[in-house]
Amino acid sequence: MPDPKNIPAGEDRRYLLGDGKFRFACHSGVACFTRCCHNADMYLYPYDIIRLKQRRGLTSEEFLTQHTITAMRENPYFPNVMLKMSDLKDSPCSFLLKNGCTVYEDRPYSCRAYPLEPAFYGDGENQLNIRCYVARHGHCLGHRQGRQWTAHQWMADQQMDDYHEINAGWARLDSLFRQNPFGEKGLDNPALKMAYMASYNMDTFRRFVFDSSFLSRFHVPQERLEDVRESDSALLLLGFDWILRFLFGQGRLRAI
Repeated sequence: MPDPKNIPAGEDRRYLLGDGKFRFACHSGVACFTRCCHNADMYLYPYDIIRLKQRRGLTSEEFLTQHTITAMRENPYFPNVMLKMSDLKDSPCSFLLKNGCTVYEDRPYSCRAYPLEPAFYGDGENQLNIRCYVARHGHCLGHRQGRQWTAHQWMADQQMDDYHEINAGWARLDSLFRQNPFGEKGLDNPALKMAYMASYNMDTFRRFVFDSSFLSRFHVPQERLEDVRESDSALLLLGFDWILRFLFGQGRLRAI
């Protein structure tokens, strides 16, 4: 791991943090404040969309239409959902105003984590672990600010624990999608469209669960069913279990 003190200012670097510490703070007194909120190429994870669409009072479909684009990126077999920038000068995030982020309490995981880049790893069957990298962008002056942090301290301070269970489940699915379960049909495979719905469009997936034959085909305990009816987060975890079952024959969801 490079010594952060030896990384020249103005250079972009990324290094594995391990058990080390990094220095960082971001606030309105830093000269580059909100620069990273312009022209950002940012992934949105499924739980990000739940938090943001609820914050904005939108349905899943409205949020996806208004604030996202889909693109094929690191995973060649499953589309990523990306945050759409506004059409204003310098392409700021549509949630950004002069004084800062208007959805700060529900900001996406990548915003919340920065300058950390958490990566999940493991065998895919059990609880995944997190390995953290530090991203130092040359324009960011926050690396010269504030106190020193361990990865654990920073993630606790940024309230990232609520994200980790769901993001670990998503990381497992993403690794399985990379095996191309959709075959030659790819994006035209109805199974991919169903998996996309269960990952990103909770309002449509809830109707699928309760208004189709879903509950006559899969056993969902009553206590879990009540959670699913009320909570998008619980519904998303059910969606992950359903994808594991119908695409890969895995997971705890059982057919009736």
